[in-house]
Amino acid sequence: WNHLYLIDSKTADVKNQITQGAWVMRGVDHVDTKARQLIFHASGFYPDQDPYFIHYFRVDFDGSNLVPLTEANGNHTAQFSPDHQSVVVTHSCVDSAPVHELRSATNGSLVCALEKADIKELKAKGWRAPEVFVSKDRDGGFDIWGVIFRPSNFDPEQRYPVIEHIYAGPHSAFVPKSFRPFYKMQEMAELGFIVVKMDGKGTSHRSREFHHFCHKNLGDSGFPDRIAWMRAAANDYPQMDLSRVGIYGGSAGSQSALRALLAHGDFYKAAAADCGCHDNRMDKIWWNELWMDWPVGPHYDKQSNVTNAHKLEGKLLLTVGELDTNVDPASTLQVVDALIKADKDFDFLLVPGGNHGVGERKYAARRRQDFFVRHLLGVEPRR
Repeated sequence: WNHLYLIDSKTADVKNQITQGAWVMRGVDHVDTKARQLIFHASGFYPDQDPYFIHYFRVDFDGSNLVPLTEANGNHTAQFSPDHQSVVVTHSCVDSAPVHELRSATNGSLVCALEKADIKELKAKGWRAPEVFVSKDRDGGFDIWGVIFRPSNFDPEQRYPVIEHIYAGPHSAFVPKSFRPFYKMQEMAELGFIVVKMDGKGTSHRSREFHHFCHKNLGDSGFPDRIAWMRAAANDYPQMDLSRVGIYGGSAGSQSALRALLAHGDFYKAAAADCGCHDNRMDKIWWNELWMDWPVGPHYDKQSNVTNAHKLEGKLLLTVGELDTNVDPASTLQVVDALIKADKDFDFLLVPGGNHGVGERKYAARRRQDFFVRHLLGVEPRR
């Protein structure tokens, strides 16, 4: 749970545990050595709320007098006064507008409501909020949280291809939690898709058991949880056509997007993978070894997209920048080489001078949109 402990810096002895409970300590915001108190933020504290929502707390060094400074059902940010006696908090959800409050940073009491964003004009323009959806994981033990984006002209009498935007981390969690008037995924939805995003097992900010699932297991990417989530969503929303499912992602998300076709080609029909770290033996070592562990063993080879390229099913678009300084472009080129040797059909775009994340640049992003329109909607894109 990433809890805090008070350590004797001379002897290294643990004097006492400061925070405890089935919730995740996310960060320390202020340490008051005179009052021997600290302010921190955490998630999962309120069992009736989204377990990823951030809340703020004050606690004594000895672990006593834990005081919640926020309690509203939403994701919080905070701006503390210089003396840390007052705090301006903002809370929102993906489907509800921001609320700003002035609160006491000593006991959490509400001093006054400051402002609530007015989004009536946004709604009048046809804005559609993403929907939060929750279902169980592959084993029925954990709740999997995600969001659903629909086109603004959504027709409940029609059926829509589904596209998943994936980033499986596993160093964080990636489903949006706060309000924005526009998320990039909405752009893809406007082309005639239902776009989804969820955090499967192996991602962070839950329990150790939930996160540790990624250990030596990046190839899993939480796919059984993601597929179960989409099937549960489609059961509630028959407009989701699970016979036409696509997936896209960049960097580590690219590794997962391609893996979807290699390991779950019976479910995913098309994937767009940008600047991927497709083999964990050749990317920047510190990141991959955090999760895949040392020494390099058979599990690296077993989960490599290069090794498994011959298993490709469905339609694939690979994009990469020639001068990627984050993930070596050779990682993508090794996949290209393996696909050619396996006599597999695929699309490939190498962008001269492009750096990491080139798939989000105008031309490559348009090519990705056209790719899904062509292969999931079954029409030729208009130019």
